[in-house]
Amino acid sequence: MNRGKKSRWMFMGWAASLIAVLATAISGPAAASAEALPDPRPLGAKVFQGWGFDTCHAPTLAALRAWNVSRYRAVGVYYAGRGRACPSQPNLSVAWMRGVKSMGWHVLPIFVGSQSPCVRNKNKRHVPIGSTPWAQGRKEGKDAVARAKALAMKKRSALYLDMEAYDQGKASCAATTLSFIRGWNREVRSHGFFPGFYSSAESGVRHLEKSRRAGIRDLPSVMWFARWNGKAALAGEPVLAKTAWHPHRRIHQYVGNVKEKHGGRTLQIDRNKVDAPVAIIS
Repeated sequence: MNRGKKSRWMFMGWAASLIAVLATAISGPAAASAEALPDPRPLGAKVFQGWGFDTCHAPTLAALRAWNVSRYRAVGVYYAGRGRACPSQPNLSVAWMRGVKSMGWHVLPIFVGSQSPCVRNKNKRHVPIGSTPWAQGRKEGKDAVARAKALAMKKRSALYLDMEAYDQGKASCAATTLSFIRGWNREVRSHGFFPGFYSSAESGVRHLEKSRRAGIRDLPSVMWFARWNGKAALAGEPVLAKTAWHPHRRIHQYVGNVKEKHGGRTLQIDRNKVDAPVAIIS
């Protein structure tokens, strides 16, 4: 190869690399396999590392102020979605979000949308994914972003799709569920947010890990896995490869439905170990 051709090829390669970097910076996490995902912080994410809890109703600001004596500093909030068990959230507002921020708490926003046609929880079967899962996922992803923005959450916030345990061994049902999840992720990501995913380790998480290994695109940027083994470990999850959803892209819900009391206030919670993006509140 002569010097002129070599220079042109070098320039073209450099230009292609620059375009790829700029595309990632503008659009957020790439839509490719999760194994290739980088540290989300240079992409604009605000990462929290520490202890968190989620509870059905957003606690009052007074309760969170009392819980400042605890080790917790992140709270999972079921902020939207037609499948929420607690659709009424009287405490949840822009003022609440900003009050939480001012006290040094971090919010993990949870969207409980349509559920898998083969969901195991009977109480979730009234909101099944329909016959056009990709389009439905895109529609609900758009709603997730709009509702997040209405609560003062900015771009580069993480939004977590809650998909309750389902029979991922049923091929047709699994395909429908995955199409919905991917459509939701695509839409949320297109608006500049990080799409996260919550499910049982032996159900949705196992399913998405298989999909990741198969090279399927439009997967979540963050993995929130539920395995109630009492061990607050982010590494060593049996169904996830060591390099999957790493670094700073994991939450482990390790205990569920327990009561805790701090500062004289009792809440029923699920316990989580967090190393992942949270909401960015304006």
